[in-house]
Amino acid sequence: MTNQIEITTPRLILKSITPAIIHEIFNTKSDEEIMAYFGFDENGLEHHREMHEKGMETHRISLFVFLMINKETGLPIGDCGFHTWNKTHNRTEVFYLLRNESDKRKGYMTEALEAVLKFGFTELNLHRIEALIAAENEPSLRLLLRYGFTKEGTMREDYLVNGKNEDSECYSLLKWEWEKNQD
Repeated sequence: MTNQIEITTPRLILKSITPAIIHEIFNTKSDEEIMAYFGFDENGLEHHREMHEKGMETHRISLFVFLMINKETGLPIGDCGFHTWNKTHNRTEVFYLLRNESDKRKGYMTEALEAVLKFGFTELNLHRIEALIAAENEPSLRLLLRYGFTKEGTMREDYLVNGKNEDSECYSLLKWEWEKNQD
């Protein structure tokens, strides 16, 4: 696989997914193999096929995602990583997702995000990591605050959800703040 990075945590294996890896997978594997590799359904397959066919990056914007694999089962349980990674300005937006309700409230995302933030600041040379969340998303808010993110404000009607524009709460973490929290 093209330059795949693996990070291990106590319960997870985080496998990097970059645009080059997505292209390689779609060029060499069947739909069934792709769905099994990523652990998603046909909707996920179509979403990623569209990314493969229409493009995921420009000369300065890209993504860097980690597929979260449960060490015990060997199965993918979610994603955690960066999209809208602006290489020119060393900033990005973090995102995270657990696919199944049964995997939530078990600390998987806390475990994954710690490793992903470290990777972003130390390996991708990020200076700023942003997170946009819905105001009512308490689990996400607790996760961000745990790692020292600071609320910057509300981005009005910036996210389209089920055909309706909704507000996002904007949080950020700067590299020097993250470093200070490592002590």
